[in-house]
Amino acid sequence: MSHGQEAGPAPRARLSPRKRQRIARSVQYAVFAAVVLFVVLSADWKAVVENFADLEVAKQAFPELITIALKNTIIYTLSAYVVGFVLGLVVALARLSSIAVYRGFALAYIEVFRGLPALVVFLIFGFGLPVAFPGMKFPFDQYGTVAVALGLVASAYMAETFRAGIQAVPRGQTEAARSLGMSHTRAMVSIVIPQALRIVIPPLTNELILLFKDSSLVFVLGVTSLTTELSKFGGDLATEYADSTPLVLAGAAYLVITLPLGYVVRRLEAKQQKAR
Repeated sequence: MSHGQEAGPAPRARLSPRKRQRIARSVQYAVFAAVVLFVVLSADWKAVVENFADLEVAKQAFPELITIALKNTIIYTLSAYVVGFVLGLVVALARLSSIAVYRGFALAYIEVFRGLPALVVFLIFGFGLPVAFPGMKFPFDQYGTVAVALGLVASAYMAETFRAGIQAVPRGQTEAARSLGMSHTRAMVSIVIPQALRIVIPPLTNELILLFKDSSLVFVLGVTSLTTELSKFGGDLATEYADSTPLVLAGAAYLVITLPLGYVVRRLEAKQQKAR
């Protein structure tokens, strides 16, 4: 370039991808903080406390919130989970069977109970079957009805989870077991299923969380003061006192169970990722 020629404007420095990403993240944080600040400043906190955090109303929920509502919710959930676990494993094995009739039945079972809303299944088992079969009663009365109805719905989802877990076990495991003289059934019980269960623990724990929330559908069966669960208990108390504090307490009770379970799921998934 000659000395008499003036240099043009220097090229603008381009931001690196990392710097652009940092700026974009800062903008997102600023927007989020602004939204939170707007909500905090614009809310009527006096009305919020009166309607959602009234200590006098909250006192009326105890101890029944724990000793009856939460206890029943846990019983409904665990009993349905046991039924779903056992039936789900049986249906999964039928789905993988070499016998076409078993496969067809398992497929129909899964499609029906995954397709029907849980509410409809509750109504069928709570009101439809007693009409079709007069005098029919499940063991433990309402607890048994809930365990079967909710367990059947859960088993359809668990069956597909079990099937995926069994198919994820390397075929060589079965072939090695058969080469040692094990029957197909013995190989499945001793080798394949234990490995499949370890694989599907995270999704099965997720299913437990879903069942815990679906137990709120028990209200359609007509619960009593002794068989009520969290959502029905909170709703009835909220109606009685014309205050939403009991619903907040019921929601908090759900979170006391579901948040630790969610943490367990994340830990198990992270552990499985590391193992791979």
